[in-house]
Amino acid sequence: MVEITWLGHSSLQLRLEGGQVVLIDPWLAGNPKHPAGFELSRVDAILITHGHFDHIASVVEVARRFQPKVLAIHEIAVWLESKGVENCIGMNKGGSCAVEGLKATMTHAVHSSSIQDGDTTLPGGEAAGYVVEFGDGRRAYFAGDTAVFGDMKLIAELYAPELCVLPIGDHYTMGPREAALACRLLNARTVIPIHWGTFPALAGRPEDLAAAAPGTKIWTLEPGKPVNW
Repeated sequence: MVEITWLGHSSLQLRLEGGQVVLIDPWLAGNPKHPAGFELSRVDAILITHGHFDHIASVVEVARRFQPKVLAIHEIAVWLESKGVENCIGMNKGGSCAVEGLKATMTHAVHSSSIQDGDTTLPGGEAAGYVVEFGDGRRAYFAGDTAVFGDMKLIAELYAPELCVLPIGDHYTMGPREAALACRLLNARTVIPIHWGTFPALAGRPEDLAAAAPGTKIWTLEPGKPVNW
């Protein structure tokens, strides 16, 4: 069993059966959808999909506090190390890494990636996603920010994820119509929609995805309310 807590926007906390806590794309302070009163008590690993502020804004602070292993594409790992973050593991698409009770495989994503470092915008490598395999053998696909792309079919063929976490907000990522096609390409049984409702531009809604993807269970989470999978 994995306990999943949506922390608003694209930030997620996973608590594994062994007690390990994994964060994905932590944006805590300043996140309009971050649940009030939520406090981190443990972080063993962080997975980063790309360099935009709404995905890495809290990484340095959290990493300094808890000293987790931090997985990211090579360029972001190098930048984090320059900020004093220890235990960075730079990797790239197609590669896998075992950390803290799970195996993470970096996948493709269709999106930009840059790092805002003060007044300077730095290249952040390429955007990515992850297929995460848990100790019981189940796999979940965390797409990161992306458009729909045909090779999602390869992700289904290679990894057969039982749970998919997809952005649906539109404007900066795919919207519900495109996410519905992603559901079909991935043969998705269950989808958790993220990256919606944070800003007015993110107009896609879970009910729109449910209407466009009737064969997939759309599992809408409430920020700060853990669920078990």
